[in-house]
Amino acid sequence: MDKNQFKEELSQFIYLNRRKICGALIGLIIGVLILTVGFFKTLLLCLTTLVGYYFGARWRFEEDLKDFIIRIIPDRFK
Repeated sequence: MDKNQFKEELSQFIYLNRRKICGALIGLIIGVLILTVGFFKTLLLCLTTLVGYYFGARWRFEEDLKDFIIRIIPDRFK
């Protein structure tokens, strides 16, 4: 097997199993974080990352964020 054929087969394998590979990498990162910083700090980091991802995906424009802040502020503070 030559180098080019190996690269082609490897790239095809990665493409076909990309979700499994991403899941394994995420699991590895979380495992290392648990071992180094602890369970609850890792849990907090994962939760804040998910919240940041949610906000980043939801609000693309400054107007959306401004409308959201106006909606959540109670009327007595407006």
